[in-house]
Amino acid sequence: MPFVKEIKNKAYFKRYQVKLKRRRKGKTDYRQRKGLIIQDKNKYATPKYRLVVRFSNKNITCQVVYATLTHDVVIASAYSNELPEYGLNFGLTNYAAAYCTGLLIARRVLTKLGLADAYKGLTEASGEDYLVEENDEGPRPFFCLLDVGLKRTSTGSKVFAALKGALDGGLDIPHSEKRYVGYDEESKSLDEDTLRKYIFGGHVADYMESMKEEDSAAYAKHFSHFIKEGATADKLEGIYSKVHANIRAKPVAAKKAKKAPKSGKKWNTPKKTYEQRKTDLQARIAALKAQ
Repeated sequence: MPFVKEIKNKAYFKRYQVKLKRRRKGKTDYRQRKGLIIQDKNKYATPKYRLVVRFSNKNITCQVVYATLTHDVVIASAYSNELPEYGLNFGLTNYAAAYCTGLLIARRVLTKLGLADAYKGLTEASGEDYLVEENDEGPRPFFCLLDVGLKRTSTGSKVFAALKGALDGGLDIPHSEKRYVGYDEESKSLDEDTLRKYIFGGHVADYMESMKEEDSAAYAKHFSHFIKEGATADKLEGIYSKVHANIRAKPVAAKKAKKAPKSGKKWNTPKKTYEQRKTDLQARIAALKAQ
């Protein structure tokens, strides 16, 4: 058999690519997604709800979603950039903000489904591992599964702060306390005081105090938004407490007024009427006769 050189061109390498485009781009874990959306046949297309939590550099997104054969349907969503409406104007991507966003999506979806009064959750954040209990009468609690996407689920991850907020808000989500910040592997127990400290931004307060003592210039630059809002280390817990109360008082998003379309340049010439065309024709004929 004669020697055939193997040409490693685009067609060669294309055979070894990951099959699905969104997995190649690192956007979707299809093995995880299949387990979250697959439904038993005897459920007769009953929606299987997911609490989708995603993080970006400037925002935290929480959505309650269910899958159909063709697409996903979002029934409610909450974003950390909404928190300024509830009194939080700084640190919109930290652990405490993730908890607030989870609390907001929980109260928002329960209000939409008419379950807000039946399942109020943990009215005051204490750091204890809370799981909603079913009422003797009335509907059962809203059940959903946590969808973390491609986020690493290591102990203390912010994705579990959003989970804790949703649980305290009254949602029924299967979980384990082993991934909360403050869980000790040796003693196999959760330190509730540590978790409460993180929920109310205590770790941020400690860092603010240490940086202020070591380098005041770096402190002024790093915590400029905190300083602008008058949020010192000793005031953080009170601020977050007010934010939690405001979220519970009014979780529904306010409808924004639609902006009027801008009156810009019209590229298409408006159509002339019959009388306008007749007048233009007479003007052209008169101009030709004058020449």
